[in-house]
Amino acid sequence: MSLDPLVAISPLDGRYAEQLAPLREHFSEFALIRARVEVEVRWLMALASCEQIPELAPFSEQDAAFLRGLYEGFSLADARAVKELERRTNHDVKAVEYWLRAQLAERPSLASAREFVHFACTSEDINNLAYGMLLARAREQVLLPRLDAVRARVQEAAVRWAEAPMLARTHGQPATPTTMGKEWAVFAHRLARARKAIATAPLCGKINGATGAFQAHCVAYPEVDWLALSRSFVESLGLVWNPLTTQIEPHDGLASLLDACARASNVLVDFARDVWGYISLGYFRQALCKEEVGSSTMPHKVNPIDFENAEGNLELARGLFRTLADKLTISRFQRDLSDSTVMRNLGVAFGHFVLALVSLARGIDKLALDPARLRKDLEENWEVLAEAVQTVMRRYGLPDPYEQLKALTRGRRITAQEMRAFIASLNLPDEAKQRLLALTPASYVGLAPQLARLGSGEDSAC
Repeated sequence: MSLDPLVAISPLDGRYAEQLAPLREHFSEFALIRARVEVEVRWLMALASCEQIPELAPFSEQDAAFLRGLYEGFSLADARAVKELERRTNHDVKAVEYWLRAQLAERPSLASAREFVHFACTSEDINNLAYGMLLARAREQVLLPRLDAVRARVQEAAVRWAEAPMLARTHGQPATPTTMGKEWAVFAHRLARARKAIATAPLCGKINGATGAFQAHCVAYPEVDWLALSRSFVESLGLVWNPLTTQIEPHDGLASLLDACARASNVLVDFARDVWGYISLGYFRQALCKEEVGSSTMPHKVNPIDFENAEGNLELARGLFRTLADKLTISRFQRDLSDSTVMRNLGVAFGHFVLALVSLARGIDKLALDPARLRKDLEENWEVLAEAVQTVMRRYGLPDPYEQLKALTRGRRITAQEMRAFIASLNLPDEAKQRLLALTPASYVGLAPQLARLGSGEDSAC
């Protein structure tokens, strides 16, 4: 059966294949094999640059270019050849080694270097570095740009709607007014922190042998400073060197990234649900696409499907991120293989996360604020000024201000006339009384417009 999206088991490779195409560069089987080839080749070249390994002479410019071409020009045909070797050997990393040895054998000037392919390495030396590179590149090239695209839209909307007054809802009930912009600014601020946590999570790597102590390395070449060579090699791949491991790099840095992505998913679920709620209240209209259908039986429907799809995918991503983070940091003794199949699902977690980001960006672009609907809600809830009135009464020492406003407003709606009549009856200084009489639910927003324009909050410690 051909790899048609219609026959894919996972919707990531089926229904959503086109939207997630950029992730294939980083999380496909092909990408993993190519990354393994790159690690093996670059390790071979690092060994050749070491003066204390005379049996492996430095490569000529032509040979170095040929070696780099093995991973830079790695093709699907090459990957299929590796997979055929894996079928025979039942070992994925050894298959890469055999394929590389075969490539070197065909070039006379490199034939003698074959025995230094995979030199002193265990499979996990190659795998942890390959995954580390893939994750680092996926973070920079796919994950952060798409998160930034959502965050930029949220921040822009916060400024655009900074002064759009809105009835707040605490516990789902009418509450002290705010502005739509200020509420979006809260999410922009949270996303800035989430983005920083994702961007700065360390991705670590190791290359230190079967149980992490360079035993084979030291027996073969005791004069080499293996700690220094290991460190420089890992850092040359853009990773953080971890000197103390068992056979496996313990994935603590990866867990930090996964945890950060899980927290970002939570923020975005919160955002998606709030926007969904504002749409249901009529605060937002959604752009219409003439050919689209909202319901198979109700022609009038324009559903907030982008935010619903985002919510579902974020919850899947969050669950996978947390499962992966919990699992990958545990290994029996010096090594067990239970992390191997789990690692292969990293792309699934990031796939759902990226898919949600795409949906959110698309959904935000469809939104149009309905100021009239916001004003209507505010005008129907003058009781929200009770907080303002009783607070001013407190300042001037009037008796039982909270209880007086509670008796006037709790559990009922009052009109503008009722509220102003109550204010007019108060024994307040004229300036304070006039300020309260001029107040409306729409104007009782405090510093919300200023807060909405504060910025993304990237430098905040909170």
